[in-house]
Amino acid sequence: MTEQSGPNVGQMIRTLREQRGLSLRALAKRSGLSVNAISRIEHGDNSPTVSSLHLLATGLTVPITAFFDEAHEQATVFVPQNQRLRSEGDGVVIESLGIGLRHQHLEPFMMTVSPQRGNIHEPIVHPGQEFVFLLQGELEYRVGDQTFTFNEGDSLLFEATQPHCFYNPGSQPAIVLLVFQTIEGTFVARQQHMDVCEA
Repeated sequence: MTEQSGPNVGQMIRTLREQRGLSLRALAKRSGLSVNAISRIEHGDNSPTVSSLHLLATGLTVPITAFFDEAHEQATVFVPQNQRLRSEGDGVVIESLGIGLRHQHLEPFMMTVSPQRGNIHEPIVHPGQEFVFLLQGELEYRVGDQTFTFNEGDSLLFEATQPHCFYNPGSQPAIVLLVFQTIEGTFVARQQHMDVCEA
């Protein structure tokens, strides 16, 4: 797993955990990740995968964008390409395309998936809706018991309470636009039977 670049997502996770008065053990129980995995993420020894970010967001009852939020709420947000907040790990890079909007309802991300990588064995479940648009490369997206094979320009919109996962079957990186719906209040979705512990 490569080192995280850009803003310290691990530190933001630790800050949110401490603000809620949660121990590492308590967050581990709530998220399904191991104490060791969370500790290594917080200290920057491992960068969280997309699956781990969802698990931690669920455990901390925050939207996933909270881990990338370093700005005060604004009415307009402009993000230069070289200033995107990002996290990298396990062959997947996820970059925030906009965070900090007042009353924000959308969570836009750019995701780059290395060849033969993805979270096909680690389905994600979270509240709200999700939009996927393949900008470049090849991608498979599984939602429930359906598998969708993307060509460049294909898109997918679905209720994210269904188990879903992705995989890049090609030989080149897949570049994907992801848009999550922001859900206010407590995250109640829990991901079951997932082995996402980072050794």
